[in-house]
Amino acid sequence: MTSVELTGRLLCADRDEAETVVRHLPRHIELTRAEPGCLRFDVVQTEDPLIWTVAERFADEAAFEAHQARVRASEWGRVTAGITRDYAIARSEG
Repeated sequence: MTSVELTGRLLCADRDEAETVVRHLPRHIELTRAEPGCLRFDVVQTEDPLIWTVAERFADEAAFEAHQARVRASEWGRVTAGITRDYAIARSEG
């Protein structure tokens, strides 16, 4: 089985975007961690209040794709659509 790992950063342009993340992130984390196949989901604010590190790991491609679809249809997806993401996705057998 091939797991999927996403790592990177969420980059807010200003304090308004950062406040949106702060307000909506806890529910997004809760919903994501409850998804079938979610092995890891961490979004942590850095010393820079406009930047969060993101680390996700899903058991397989289907779980990752289901997560992506849920996010696109979610409130989180809607309210953070304009926030810059700098992500890398890796797939590994294991």
